[in-house]
Amino acid sequence: MTPSPKKQPNRWLALINIPIQMGIIIFLFSLLGQWLDGKYPNSNNWYTKGITVLGVFVAMYNVLRQVKEIDKNES
Repeated sequence: MTPSPKKQPNRWLALINIPIQMGIIIFLFSLLGQWLDGKYPNSNNWYTKGITVLGVFVAMYNVLRQVKEIDKNES
């Protein structure tokens, strides 16, 4: 018997999961911002806005990291 080569994870499956992960990250950051705005009220909901934008940056960093990893595995 010849040993079977390691099965590579499907690249398309990883790419499909990226928007789901982005949505979850941004949603959780916005929930944190809403909770902070409820706990520490201010006039313009700055916590929700600021932390949601931070969540977008974290999600984008995660996407770039995953795409680099996929590209490295394909080479």
